[in-house]
Amino acid sequence: MNTFVALDLETTGLRPKYDRILEIGALKVVDGEVKDTYKTFVNPRMKIPRLITELTGITQEMVEGQPQQEDAVKGFLDFCSDLPLLGHNILFDYSFLKHQAVNLSVTFEKQAVDTLAVARRAFPGLPSRSLESMCSYYAIDREHAHRAYDDARASMELYRYLWEEFGEKNSSWFEAKPLIYKVKRQNPMTPAQKRYLNDLVKYHKIESSMEIESLTKNEASRMIDHIILTHGRIER
Repeated sequence: MNTFVALDLETTGLRPKYDRILEIGALKVVDGEVKDTYKTFVNPRMKIPRLITELTGITQEMVEGQPQQEDAVKGFLDFCSDLPLLGHNILFDYSFLKHQAVNLSVTFEKQAVDTLAVARRAFPGLPSRSLESMCSYYAIDREHAHRAYDDARASMELYRYLWEEFGEKNSSWFEAKPLIYKVKRQNPMTPAQKRYLNDLVKYHKIESSMEIESLTKNEASRMIDHIILTHGRIER
């Protein structure tokens, strides 16, 4: 495969149903050459966990005023078009994008090559086939590790090294395969939920880590339950 979109995301956590996208980085490769790039910070409309900032270097100030998830993902879908994807543990990145695509009522079915899967076949004896470990093995530059665009580029370069070493005898490893990830649409919270949640936050003087207006119906329900369990109901 020499025409694809190399992709990586940075996110607020590991759970695509609950966590949010912080950064999207991608390179469009056509006939083996990089023809275009897509990179953007994403405003998650929530406080970035401290551990994520320590890992990625992405701060609250860096995402302020940046596109929200819906617009950033729309931009990527247009950029990606019908090309297959490539990434290291690509199903993780795809799962976050698929959630947003489904919420936008957009079909997003993709095929991809996962460099992690290829590395596991190529190096079954290595203790780790993480992107960091494989880049270290092939001396791929990692000055800006854990940033979306740089990780996407590193995955592309890793793919090329793997192909050069193993592609001739193991071409089936490098064939794009369908990504399977089932998602249900997340509905926006109801007006009643929004009113009650705002009342709870004001009544208990709580500083929410998430923008209330950005919550889905399920997120709002979980937040309401958590506040009531922790602080109690509103006493009339």
